[in-house]
Amino acid sequence: MIRAPMEWLNFHHLRYFLAVAQEGSVSRAARKLRVTQPTVSEQVRALQEALGEKLLRREGRGVVVTEAGQTVLRFAEEIFALGGELVDTVKGRPTGRPLRLSVGIVDVVPKRVAFRILEPALAMPLPVRLVCREDAQDRLLPALVAHELDMVIADAPAGPAAATGRAYSHLLGECGVSVFASARLAARLRDGFPRSLDGAPFLLPTSDTALRRELDGWFEARKIAPSIVAEVQDAALLTTFAEAGLGVFAAPDAIAPDTGPARGLRRVGALKPLRARYYAITVERRLEHPAVARIAGAAREKLFGRAPAAGGPAS
Repeated sequence: MIRAPMEWLNFHHLRYFLAVAQEGSVSRAARKLRVTQPTVSEQVRALQEALGEKLLRREGRGVVVTEAGQTVLRFAEEIFALGGELVDTVKGRPTGRPLRLSVGIVDVVPKRVAFRILEPALAMPLPVRLVCREDAQDRLLPALVAHELDMVIADAPAGPAAATGRAYSHLLGECGVSVFASARLAARLRDGFPRSLDGAPFLLPTSDTALRRELDGWFEARKIAPSIVAEVQDAALLTTFAEAGLGVFAAPDAIAPDTGPARGLRRVGALKPLRARYYAITVERRLEHPAVARIAGAAREKLFGRAPAAGGPAS
């Protein structure tokens, strides 16, 4: 799409802004660029007018970058870094610069699920520098829209809130959900499963997870009332509680190999027809980032849809 002339970005203005932001002073930026201070000030002022945002503010004898300026600064650093790489590539000089992949992981997504989703990116021929940030989905999505993140891994699609208007949810895959427990407890509960879960000690994920909402509906529909021992957000901690024999817990079959005999746990049975779903949320309708595309392809082809044999160990 060709933009109107007024929307073209003047990279000369951007270079002057980058120098001021990095130096923290117009005078130091002027010395670095070997121009006069008024020239630097005028170039930065022109950029602010073009963008319609205040990018710098005075503080003491120097300047600091505003919130809007921080966004522009991140883009400027990337733009000029890519420009340098372009020159090196055209001239045949290998840069060795890894591909940066910034990922937000919704804090309720099990760590093993997140690892298995991201693992293919680290096996790419091109070196990848992975940066992970964990937080609640409603705090990660604004960072995604602001281009601070390349993708967000979530257990639910992006909602319709205004802040996520530019976010697109790509289903990575889905898998079954099974109940796991210590060997002794699993042996007792397999008889008459799933009715045997009525009154059984249960370790639940917290109410802000998609899996918990699915479980609540599943129990209600079948008039099964387990005895709730604990509600735990972190899946690793929940698994540790189960290892101690404190109760059973539900987990996606995609990570069943990590919940096996080596940890003293056994699969009790499948919670049909429950499904665990995971999404890559991006600001693109199509996955353009090569590492994100690799992650999505591997998840859909290899990771999801696998389930251990019914009644057997989760190995």
